[in-house]
Amino acid sequence: MKLQLRPSDTNRPRDDLPQVMIDSLNYDGRGVARVDGKAVFIDGALPGEMVEFQFVKRHKNYDSGSLVYILKANPDRTTPPCPHFGVCGGCDLQHLVPQAQIRAKQLILSENLAHIGKVQPHTWLSPLTGPSFGYRRRARLGVRLVPKKGGVLVGFRERRRSYLADLSTCPVLGNGISDLLPALRELISCLSCPDRIPQIEVASGDAISALVFRHLVPLDDQDKALLKAFAHDHGIQIYLQDKGPDSATALWPSSPDDLSYRLDEYDVEIRFRPTDFVQINALVNRQMVSQAIRLLDLKGEQAVLDLFCGVGNFTLPVAKRARRSLGVEANQGLIQRARSNATLNGISNAEFMEADLYRADDSAPWLEFHADRLLLDPPRSGAMAAIKQLNPPYPSRIVYVSCQPATLARDSEYLVYVLGYRLAAAGIVDMFPQTSHIESMALFVRA
Repeated sequence: MKLQLRPSDTNRPRDDLPQVMIDSLNYDGRGVARVDGKAVFIDGALPGEMVEFQFVKRHKNYDSGSLVYILKANPDRTTPPCPHFGVCGGCDLQHLVPQAQIRAKQLILSENLAHIGKVQPHTWLSPLTGPSFGYRRRARLGVRLVPKKGGVLVGFRERRRSYLADLSTCPVLGNGISDLLPALRELISCLSCPDRIPQIEVASGDAISALVFRHLVPLDDQDKALLKAFAHDHGIQIYLQDKGPDSATALWPSSPDDLSYRLDEYDVEIRFRPTDFVQINALVNRQMVSQAIRLLDLKGEQAVLDLFCGVGNFTLPVAKRARRSLGVEANQGLIQRARSNATLNGISNAEFMEADLYRADDSAPWLEFHADRLLLDPPRSGAMAAIKQLNPPYPSRIVYVSCQPATLARDSEYLVYVLGYRLAAAGIVDMFPQTSHIESMALFVRA
Protein backbone atom coordinates (compact mmCIF):
# COMPACT_ATOMS: atom_id res chain seq x y z
CA MET A 1 0.00 0.00 0.00
CA LYS A 2 1.29 3.44 -0.90
CA LEU A 3 1.81 6.02 1.86
CA GLN A 4 0.94 9.22 0.05
CA LEU A 5 2.97 12.16 1.29
CA ARG A 6 0.97 14.78 -0.59
CA PRO A 7 -2.78 14.74 0.19
CA SER A 8 -3.47 16.80 -2.92
CA ASP A 9 -2.14 13.89 -5.01
CA THR A 10 -4.60 11.30 -3.68
CA ASN A 11 -6.56 11.19 -6.94
CA ARG A 12 -3.55 11.40 -9.22
CA PRO A 13 -1.89 8.11 -10.15
CA ARG A 14 1.84 8.58 -10.55
CA ASP A 15 2.89 5.39 -12.28
CA ASP A 16 5.21 7.50 -14.42
CA LEU A 17 7.54 8.08 -11.44
CA PRO A 18 10.71 6.02 -10.99
CA GLN A 19 10.78 3.56 -8.11
CA VAL A 20 14.01 2.90 -6.19
CA MET A 21 15.27 1.17 -3.06
CA ILE A 22 17.14 3.48 -0.65
CA ASP A 23 20.53 2.06 0.31
CA SER A 24 21.77 4.51 2.95
CA LEU A 25 21.83 8.10 4.23
CA ASN A 26 24.42 10.54 3.01
CA TYR A 27 26.15 13.18 5.14
CA ASP A 28 23.30 15.71 4.79
CA GLY A 29 20.44 13.37 5.67
CA ARG A 30 19.23 12.51 2.15
CA GLY A 31 18.51 8.95 1.12
CA VAL A 32 20.97 7.45 -1.36
CA ALA A 33 19.76 5.28 -4.25
CA ARG A 34 21.10 4.30 -7.65
CA VAL A 35 19.38 4.67 -11.00
CA ASP A 36 21.24 3.06 -13.91
CA GLY A 37 24.36 3.01 -11.75
CA LYS A 38 24.22 6.73 -10.97
CA ALA A 39 23.77 7.99 -7.39
CA VAL A 40 20.56 9.86 -6.62
CA PHE A 41 20.17 11.81 -3.36
CA ILE A 42 16.51 11.92 -2.36
CA ASP A 43 15.18 14.34 0.25
CA GLY A 44 12.98 12.69 2.86
CA ALA A 45 13.84 9.07 2.01
CA LEU A 46 15.28 6.62 4.55
CA PRO A 47 17.44 3.49 4.20
CA GLY A 48 15.54 0.30 3.39
CA GLU A 49 12.59 2.14 1.88
CA MET A 50 11.08 1.54 -1.55
CA VAL A 51 9.97 4.94 -2.82
CA GLU A 52 8.69 6.80 -5.82
CA PHE A 53 10.48 10.08 -6.43
CA GLN A 54 10.90 12.81 -8.96
CA PHE A 55 14.14 14.29 -10.20
CA VAL A 56 14.88 17.82 -8.99
CA LYS A 57 18.24 18.48 -10.58
CA ARG A 58 20.64 16.54 -12.78
CA HIS A 59 24.39 16.69 -12.32
CA LYS A 60 27.31 15.05 -14.08
CA ASN A 61 28.14 12.55 -11.34
CA TYR A 62 24.89 12.42 -9.35
CA ASP A 63 21.28 13.55 -9.38
CA SER A 64 19.01 15.15 -6.77
CA GLY A 65 15.44 14.10 -6.15
CA SER A 66 12.47 14.63 -3.88
CA LEU A 67 10.31 11.96 -2.29
CA VAL A 68 6.75 11.64 -3.59
CA TYR A 69 5.45 8.28 -2.31
CA ILE A 70 6.69 5.65 0.13
CA LEU A 71 5.78 2.16 -1.06
CA LYS A 72 7.64 0.39 1.76
CA ALA A 73 8.54 2.37 4.88
CA ASN A 74 11.56 2.05 7.16
CA PRO A 75 10.25 0.72 10.53
CA ASP A 76 12.21 3.49 12.26
CA ARG A 77 10.33 6.21 10.38
CA THR A 78 8.34 8.45 12.72
CA THR A 79 6.04 11.46 12.49
CA PRO A 80 8.06 14.68 12.94
CA PRO A 81 6.74 16.68 15.92
CA CYS A 82 7.56 20.02 14.31
CA PRO A 83 4.94 21.42 11.90
CA HIS A 84 7.70 23.14 9.92
CA PHE A 85 9.79 20.02 9.28
CA GLY A 86 10.51 19.53 5.61
CA VAL A 87 10.45 23.26 4.88
CA CYS A 88 12.71 24.62 7.62
CA GLY A 89 16.38 23.79 7.14
CA GLY A 90 17.15 23.70 10.85
CA CYS A 91 16.48 19.94 11.15
CA ASP A 92 16.65 17.17 8.55
CA LEU A 93 16.20 13.92 10.52
CA GLN A 94 13.04 14.40 12.58
CA HIS A 95 11.37 11.67 10.51
CA LEU A 96 13.83 9.09 11.93
CA VAL A 97 13.68 7.89 15.56
CA PRO A 98 16.65 9.11 17.66
CA GLN A 99 18.22 5.66 18.14
CA ALA A 100 18.27 5.13 14.37
CA GLN A 101 19.76 8.59 13.88
CA ILE A 102 22.68 7.53 16.10
CA ARG A 103 23.20 4.32 14.13
CA ALA A 104 23.15 6.20 10.84
CA LYS A 105 25.67 8.75 12.08
CA GLN A 106 28.02 6.06 13.38
CA LEU A 107 27.85 4.30 10.02
CA ILE A 108 28.75 7.53 8.20
CA LEU A 109 31.65 8.11 10.62
CA SER A 110 32.88 4.54 10.12
CA GLU A 111 32.66 4.83 6.32
CA ASN A 112 34.54 8.13 6.32
CA LEU A 113 37.32 6.70 8.50
CA ALA A 114 37.60 3.63 6.27
CA HIS A 115 37.34 5.25 2.86
CA ILE A 116 39.14 8.55 3.44
CA GLY A 117 41.50 7.74 6.32
CA LYS A 118 41.94 3.99 5.65
CA VAL A 119 41.58 3.41 9.39
CA GLN A 120 39.10 1.90 11.82
CA PRO A 121 39.08 2.27 15.62
CA HIS A 122 40.12 -0.64 17.77
CA THR A 123 37.11 0.12 20.00
CA TRP A 124 33.84 1.92 19.36
CA LEU A 125 32.86 4.25 22.20
CA SER A 126 29.26 4.29 23.39
CA PRO A 127 27.38 7.27 21.91
CA LEU A 128 27.06 10.34 24.12
CA THR A 129 23.41 11.41 24.05
CA GLY A 130 21.02 13.85 25.68
CA PRO A 131 17.48 15.20 25.13
CA SER A 132 16.22 14.93 21.56
CA PHE A 133 14.46 18.31 21.76
CA GLY A 134 14.88 21.58 23.63
CA TYR A 135 18.65 21.25 23.64
CA ARG A 136 19.93 24.23 21.64
CA ARG A 137 21.42 26.97 23.82
CA ARG A 138 22.81 28.82 20.81
CA ALA A 139 21.17 29.67 17.49
CA ARG A 140 21.30 32.29 14.79
CA LEU A 141 17.80 33.19 13.66
CA GLY A 142 17.27 35.02 10.41
CA VAL A 143 14.85 37.95 10.23
CA ARG A 144 13.16 39.19 7.07
CA LEU A 145 10.26 41.48 6.24
CA VAL A 146 8.15 39.70 3.62
CA PRO A 147 4.79 41.50 3.14
CA LYS A 148 3.51 38.73 0.82
CA LYS A 149 3.87 36.24 3.71
CA GLY A 150 2.19 38.46 6.27
CA GLY A 151 5.05 40.65 7.49
CA VAL A 152 8.13 39.81 9.55
CA LEU A 153 9.50 36.26 9.51
CA VAL A 154 11.85 34.92 12.20
CA GLY A 155 13.52 31.54 11.84
CA PHE A 156 16.04 29.42 9.99
CA ARG A 157 16.50 29.27 6.24
CA GLU A 158 14.30 26.94 4.28
CA ARG A 159 15.89 23.64 3.37
CA ARG A 160 18.18 24.03 0.33
CA ARG A 161 16.76 27.48 -0.38
CA SER A 162 17.71 31.04 0.47
CA TYR A 163 14.20 31.92 1.69
CA LEU A 164 13.44 32.22 5.38
CA ALA A 165 11.10 29.65 6.89
CA ASP A 166 7.98 31.10 8.53
CA LEU A 167 8.34 29.62 12.03
CA SER A 168 5.75 29.77 14.80
CA THR A 169 7.59 27.25 16.97
CA CYS A 170 10.93 25.40 17.08
CA PRO A 171 11.10 22.32 19.35
CA VAL A 172 14.90 22.06 19.31
CA LEU A 173 15.40 25.52 20.84
CA GLY A 174 15.96 25.45 24.59
CA ASN A 175 15.27 27.74 27.55
CA GLY A 176 11.82 28.77 26.34
CA ILE A 177 13.10 30.58 23.23
CA SER A 178 10.67 28.70 20.97
CA ASP A 179 7.75 30.26 22.83
CA LEU A 180 9.12 33.73 22.06
CA LEU A 181 9.06 33.37 18.26
CA PRO A 182 5.57 34.86 17.70
CA ALA A 183 6.32 37.69 20.15
CA LEU A 184 9.63 38.42 18.39
CA ARG A 185 7.82 38.76 15.07
CA GLU A 186 5.41 41.24 16.62
CA LEU A 187 8.23 43.13 18.34
CA ILE A 188 10.27 43.61 15.18
CA SER A 189 7.16 44.62 13.24
CA CYS A 190 6.74 47.53 15.68
CA LEU A 191 10.30 48.83 15.24
CA SER A 192 11.09 51.77 12.96
CA CYS A 193 13.28 49.59 10.71
CA PRO A 194 11.83 46.05 10.50
CA ASP A 195 13.51 45.56 7.13
CA ARG A 196 16.96 46.39 8.55
CA ILE A 197 17.17 43.73 11.27
CA PRO A 198 18.79 40.74 9.47
CA GLN A 199 19.28 38.37 12.39
CA ILE A 200 18.86 37.62 16.08
CA GLU A 201 21.51 35.57 17.83
CA VAL A 202 20.31 33.40 20.71
CA ALA A 203 22.64 32.46 23.58
CA SER A 204 21.69 30.77 26.84
CA GLY A 205 23.61 30.00 29.99
CA ASP A 206 22.43 27.78 32.81
CA ALA A 207 20.38 30.59 34.39
CA ILE A 208 19.52 33.19 31.76
CA SER A 209 19.26 33.77 28.01
CA ALA A 210 20.32 36.66 25.80
CA LEU A 211 19.18 37.88 22.39
CA VAL A 212 21.57 39.84 20.19
CA PHE A 213 19.79 42.01 17.60
CA ARG A 214 21.88 42.76 14.52
CA HIS A 215 20.78 46.11 13.06
CA LEU A 216 21.99 47.79 9.88
CA VAL A 217 20.76 51.29 10.76
CA PRO A 218 20.69 53.14 14.11
CA LEU A 219 17.73 52.40 16.36
CA ASP A 220 15.78 55.34 17.74
CA ASP A 221 14.72 55.88 21.35
CA GLN A 222 11.28 54.36 20.77
CA ASP A 223 12.86 51.22 19.31
CA LYS A 224 15.11 50.86 22.34
CA ALA A 225 12.18 51.40 24.69
CA LEU A 226 10.24 48.59 22.98
CA LEU A 227 13.24 46.25 23.18
CA LYS A 228 13.80 47.03 26.86
CA ALA A 229 10.14 46.37 27.66
CA PHE A 230 10.32 43.06 25.80
CA ALA A 231 13.45 42.04 27.73
CA HIS A 232 11.86 42.99 31.05
CA ASP A 233 8.58 41.20 30.33
CA HIS A 234 10.29 37.96 29.25
CA GLY A 235 13.21 37.95 31.69
CA ILE A 236 15.98 37.93 29.11
CA GLN A 237 18.98 40.06 28.25
CA ILE A 238 19.07 42.08 25.03
CA TYR A 239 22.19 43.20 23.19
CA LEU A 240 22.52 45.40 20.12
CA GLN A 241 25.08 44.68 17.40
CA ASP A 242 25.65 47.26 14.68
CA LYS A 243 28.85 45.76 13.19
CA GLY A 244 30.84 42.59 13.87
CA PRO A 245 30.36 40.27 16.87
CA ASP A 246 32.70 42.35 19.05
CA SER A 247 30.41 45.38 18.65
CA ALA A 248 27.58 43.73 20.62
CA THR A 249 26.68 45.91 23.62
CA ALA A 250 24.11 45.37 26.34
CA LEU A 251 20.84 47.29 26.07
CA TRP A 252 18.97 45.69 28.98
CA PRO A 253 20.04 45.40 31.65
CA SER A 254 22.78 47.95 31.06
CA SER A 255 25.25 45.92 33.14
CA PRO A 256 24.05 42.33 32.73
CA ASP A 257 25.36 39.31 34.58
CA ASP A 258 27.64 37.14 32.47
CA LEU A 259 26.14 34.13 30.78
CA SER A 260 27.68 31.01 32.26
CA TYR A 261 27.48 27.25 32.59
CA ARG A 262 28.92 24.85 35.13
CA LEU A 263 30.91 21.65 34.79
CA ASP A 264 30.01 20.33 38.24
CA GLU A 265 32.21 17.24 38.04
CA TYR A 266 35.24 19.55 38.00
CA ASP A 267 33.78 22.43 40.05
CA VAL A 268 34.36 24.77 37.10
CA GLU A 269 32.20 27.70 35.97
CA ILE A 270 32.61 28.95 32.39
CA ARG A 271 31.49 32.51 31.63
CA PHE A 272 30.99 33.75 28.08
CA ARG A 273 29.59 36.59 25.99
CA PRO A 274 26.43 36.03 23.91
CA THR A 275 28.44 36.14 20.67
CA ASP A 276 31.16 33.72 21.87
CA PHE A 277 31.36 30.18 20.59
CA VAL A 278 30.25 27.59 23.14
CA GLN A 279 29.00 24.06 22.54
CA ILE A 280 25.31 24.08 21.66
CA ASN A 281 24.13 21.14 23.77
CA ALA A 282 24.82 21.67 27.49
CA LEU A 283 24.16 18.14 28.75
CA VAL A 284 26.10 16.45 25.96
CA ASN A 285 28.95 18.93 26.44
CA ARG A 286 29.31 17.86 30.08
CA GLN A 287 29.53 14.22 29.00
CA MET A 288 31.96 15.11 26.24
CA VAL A 289 34.34 16.92 28.60
CA SER A 290 34.25 14.01 31.04
CA GLN A 291 34.93 11.43 28.33
CA ALA A 292 37.77 13.47 26.85
CA ILE A 293 39.49 13.74 30.23
CA ARG A 294 39.00 10.03 30.85
CA LEU A 295 40.54 9.18 27.48
CA LEU A 296 43.50 11.49 28.12
CA ASP A 297 44.26 9.23 31.11
CA LEU A 298 45.51 12.02 33.36
CA LYS A 299 47.35 11.06 36.56
CA GLY A 300 48.14 14.53 37.86
CA GLU A 301 51.66 14.96 36.48
CA GLN A 302 50.95 15.43 32.75
CA ALA A 303 51.22 18.61 30.68
CA VAL A 304 48.24 18.97 28.31
CA LEU A 305 48.06 21.10 25.16
CA ASP A 306 44.53 22.14 24.12
CA LEU A 307 44.39 23.52 20.57
CA PHE A 308 41.31 25.54 19.46
CA CYS A 309 40.49 26.04 23.15
CA GLY A 310 37.77 28.73 22.96
CA VAL A 311 36.75 30.03 26.38
CA GLY A 312 38.44 27.12 28.18
CA ASN A 313 35.75 24.43 27.93
CA PHE A 314 38.37 21.66 28.05
CA THR A 315 41.48 23.51 29.25
CA LEU A 316 40.11 24.46 32.67
CA PRO A 317 38.69 21.09 33.77
CA VAL A 318 41.82 19.43 32.36
CA ALA A 319 43.92 21.65 34.64
CA LYS A 320 42.08 20.15 37.62
CA ARG A 321 43.48 16.72 36.66
CA ALA A 322 46.88 17.65 35.20
CA ARG A 323 50.08 19.32 36.29
CA ARG A 324 49.72 22.03 33.67
CA SER A 325 47.51 22.91 30.71
CA LEU A 326 47.93 25.34 27.82
CA GLY A 327 45.03 26.49 25.65
CA VAL A 328 45.67 28.02 22.21
CA GLU A 329 43.07 29.93 20.20
CA ALA A 330 43.12 32.49 17.37
CA ASN A 331 40.32 34.71 18.69
CA GLN A 332 41.71 37.32 21.08
CA GLY A 333 38.35 37.86 22.80
CA LEU A 334 37.97 34.15 23.55
CA ILE A 335 41.49 34.05 24.99
CA GLN A 336 40.66 36.99 27.26
CA ARG A 337 37.51 35.22 28.48
CA ALA A 338 39.47 31.99 29.03
CA ARG A 339 42.01 33.81 31.19
CA SER A 340 39.22 35.45 33.17
CA ASN A 341 37.60 32.05 33.65
CA ALA A 342 40.87 30.66 35.01
CA THR A 343 41.02 33.51 37.52
CA LEU A 344 37.33 33.08 38.40
CA ASN A 345 37.89 29.41 39.21
CA GLY A 346 41.17 29.94 41.06
CA ILE A 347 43.04 27.82 38.50
CA SER A 348 46.69 28.86 38.37
CA ASN A 349 48.12 25.99 36.30
CA ALA A 350 46.21 26.84 33.10
CA GLU A 351 47.73 29.24 30.56
CA PHE A 352 46.31 30.64 27.34
CA MET A 353 47.98 31.90 24.16
CA GLU A 354 46.63 33.60 21.06
CA ALA A 355 47.82 32.04 17.80
CA ASP A 356 46.54 31.32 14.29
CA LEU A 357 46.75 27.53 14.19
CA TYR A 358 46.21 27.46 10.43
CA ARG A 359 49.34 29.52 9.73
CA ALA A 360 52.69 27.76 9.99
CA ASP A 361 55.02 29.68 12.30
CA ASP A 362 58.13 27.92 13.58
CA SER A 363 58.59 30.66 16.19
CA ALA A 364 55.10 30.35 17.70
CA PRO A 365 55.50 30.22 21.52
CA TRP A 366 53.02 27.36 21.91
CA LEU A 367 55.38 25.06 20.01
CA GLU A 368 57.79 25.27 22.96
CA PHE A 369 55.24 23.65 25.25
CA HIS A 370 56.27 20.02 25.81
CA ALA A 371 52.93 18.22 25.97
CA ASP A 372 52.38 14.72 27.28
CA ARG A 373 48.81 14.85 26.02
CA LEU A 374 47.10 16.76 23.21
CA LEU A 375 43.44 17.75 22.84
CA LEU A 376 42.11 18.98 19.50
CA ASP A 377 38.70 20.59 18.99
CA PRO A 378 38.96 22.29 15.57
CA PRO A 379 36.27 23.77 13.31
CA ARG A 380 34.96 21.85 10.29
CA SER A 381 38.17 22.40 8.34
CA GLY A 382 40.01 20.09 10.73
CA ALA A 383 43.38 20.25 12.47
CA MET A 384 45.88 19.15 9.81
CA ALA A 385 47.74 22.48 9.71
CA ALA A 386 48.19 22.45 13.48
CA ILE A 387 49.16 18.78 13.60
CA LYS A 388 51.90 19.32 11.01
CA GLN A 389 53.46 21.97 13.25
CA LEU A 390 53.97 19.55 16.16
CA ASN A 391 57.54 18.70 17.05
CA PRO A 392 58.82 15.42 18.52
CA PRO A 393 58.64 13.98 21.05
CA TYR A 394 54.95 13.72 20.24
CA PRO A 395 52.23 13.44 22.90
CA SER A 396 51.55 9.86 23.96
CA ARG A 397 47.78 10.41 23.63
CA ILE A 398 45.65 12.64 21.42
CA VAL A 399 41.93 13.19 21.94
CA TYR A 400 40.37 14.67 18.80
CA VAL A 401 36.88 16.21 19.02
CA SER A 402 35.51 16.61 15.50
CA CYS A 403 32.48 18.30 13.94
CA GLN A 404 33.21 16.97 10.42
CA PRO A 405 33.83 13.25 9.80
CA ALA A 406 35.63 13.82 6.50
CA THR A 407 38.34 16.05 7.98
CA LEU A 408 38.69 13.79 11.02
CA ALA A 409 39.27 10.88 8.64
CA ARG A 410 41.81 12.87 6.61
CA ASP A 411 43.70 13.88 9.75
CA SER A 412 43.49 10.33 11.10
CA GLU A 413 45.34 9.01 8.08
CA TYR A 414 48.22 11.42 8.75
CA LEU A 415 48.32 10.67 12.48
CA VAL A 416 48.36 6.89 11.89
CA TYR A 417 50.47 6.47 8.77
CA VAL A 418 52.86 9.42 9.12
CA LEU A 419 53.21 10.08 12.86
CA GLY A 420 52.79 6.49 13.97
CA TYR A 421 49.68 6.69 16.16
CA ARG A 422 47.05 3.98 16.58
CA LEU A 423 43.35 4.85 16.38
CA ALA A 424 42.42 3.30 19.71
CA ALA A 425 38.80 4.42 19.96
CA ALA A 426 36.13 6.56 18.32
CA GLY A 427 32.47 7.29 18.81
CA ILE A 428 29.54 9.60 18.19
CA VAL A 429 28.85 12.68 20.29
CA ASP A 430 25.21 13.50 19.51
CA MET A 431 25.52 17.24 19.94
CA PHE A 432 22.81 17.99 17.33
CA PRO A 433 19.86 15.54 17.56
CA GLN A 434 17.30 15.71 14.73
CA THR A 435 19.98 16.94 12.33
CA SER A 436 22.50 15.20 10.08
CA HIS A 437 25.36 17.09 11.76
CA ILE A 438 27.91 14.58 13.11
CA GLU A 439 30.06 15.37 16.12
CA SER A 440 32.51 12.68 17.20
CA MET A 441 35.50 11.94 19.40
CA ALA A 442 38.58 9.86 18.64
CA LEU A 443 41.51 8.66 20.73
CA PHE A 444 44.96 8.22 19.20
CA VAL A 445 47.71 6.45 21.13
CA ARG A 446 51.38 6.25 20.17
CA ALA A 447 51.98 2.79 18.77
